[in-house]
Amino acid sequence: MKVLLIGSGGREHALSWKIAQSEKLTKLYISPGNAGTMQHGENVEIDISDFRNVKKFVLNNQVEMVVVGPEELLVKGLHDFFADDDELKSIKFIGPKKDGAILEGSKEYAKKFMQKYNIPTASYISVNSENIAEGLEFLKKQSPPFVLKADGLAAGKGVIICDNLKLAETNLREMLGGKFKEASKTVVIEEFLSGIELSVFVFTDGISYKILPEAKDYKRIGEKDSGLNTGGMGAISPVGFASKDFLEKVETHIIKPTISGLIAEKIDYKGFIFFGLMNVDGNPYVIEYNVRMGDPETEVVIPRIKNDILDLFEAIAMQKIHTKNIEIDDRTLATVMLVSEGYPEDYKKGFEIHNIEKVENSLVFHAGTKKSDEKILTNGGRVLAISSFGNDKNSAIEQSNINAEIIDFRGKYYRKDIGFDL
Repeated sequence: MKVLLIGSGGREHALSWKIAQSEKLTKLYISPGNAGTMQHGENVEIDISDFRNVKKFVLNNQVEMVVVGPEELLVKGLHDFFADDDELKSIKFIGPKKDGAILEGSKEYAKKFMQKYNIPTASYISVNSENIAEGLEFLKKQSPPFVLKADGLAAGKGVIICDNLKLAETNLREMLGGKFKEASKTVVIEEFLSGIELSVFVFTDGISYKILPEAKDYKRIGEKDSGLNTGGMGAISPVGFASKDFLEKVETHIIKPTISGLIAEKIDYKGFIFFGLMNVDGNPYVIEYNVRMGDPETEVVIPRIKNDILDLFEAIAMQKIHTKNIEIDDRTLATVMLVSEGYPEDYKKGFEIHNIEKVENSLVFHAGTKKSDEKILTNGGRVLAISSFGNDKNSAIEQSNINAEIIDFRGKYYRKDIGFDL
C-alpha cells in the first residue's frame, strides 16, 4: 500500500516510524516531513493549501491511503474534498470530515455538543461583541483563576488563564477585538476546574472505537509547571493515577456518549479522537476535544501499540475496527522534549545538532529539524523528542534524560522533571 502522511512534527515522525514497520506498506510519502521522517519514507513538497495539489500528487503516485497529522487541514475540509471527488473517494482517509473536525475547530460547538449529550465538562458561556456585558457578568461570578478560550484554531495559543478579574476582563476585550484574529471573534469563558490533567485517545470508525494508551503531557516551559505554556515539553504513558476504575468512568461517561453523539448527529468520523481530561476528585471532565493525536503524546502512545498500524487504519477506513484487538506494551514510556532557547517566544534556528548517533536505548523523534547537506539543523521551537521505555516511570525518565544530555545544539533546553507530579 502506498501512503501519504501529512505533517512535519514529532507526531508525524512517530507515525512514520510506526507506519514504516507495517507489512502492508510499499511506499511512504511524508509532506513536508522533517529530517527524521526521511529515515522512514520520502519527504515531498506539496502546496497543501490548495487541495488540488494534493489530488494531483495522490493520483500521479497511486497513493491508496492518506493520513493527516495536524488539525487545520481537517477543519478546512480535506477529507470532504476527497469524499466529494470521483477520482479520490475510493482512497482510504484517516481523519474526520469538517462536521467532525469542528469538535476541535470550534470550542463553542464542542461545549454545546458536550452539553447536549451529557458529557461532563466545566460550566461556560460563549461571548461575542453582542453579549460582552453578559460575559463580564459571568466572569464576576467565577472564582479565580479565570479561563478564556478563543473559539477557533489559534495555533495552540488561544487559551488564556488569568489570576485576577481585571486582567480577565482586559483579555476578554482584547480577544474579541481581534487578538487572535477570526479565532477569537467568539470567546468561551469557562469555570476553572481544579485537578490533574491527562489525555485519553481512541481510534474510531464512526460506529465502534478502540481505546489507546492514556498519556500525560507537560505544557509549561519551566520545571514544576512554571512559566509560559508551550506545545508540550514531555509526556508519560501509562499514567499512574488513571486506575481501572477511573478509566471505566472515562469510557462510560465520556467516550461512549461522544461516539453515540457523533452517530446521532450523523457525523461520519474516521480517525483519532483526543480527549483532554481533568481528574477532579476521581471524576473525569472534558477540557477539550482534539481530532488528531497530540504532540508529544504521540511519541509515548504510538510506540506502546504492538499492532500493525496500517492494518488498524484499514479497519477504520472500512468501519471494521470492532474486529481488531489492540495489543499494548505494558512498559512505561517517557518523552523529554529538547527545545530552542527562547521558546515558546522568539528563538533562532539553523544550529547544527550533534551526537544523535550516540543515543542508545531511546527513540529519537524529530519535531523541528531539517537536513542541509549532511548536517541536521534545528528548524523549530521544539526540536527533538527523546522517548524511552522503562519497567517503571523513574527508569524510563532517567533513560530519556541521559540521552537528552548527550544530544547537543546551541541553546538546547529541556525539563529534567517530567513526571514529577506522578
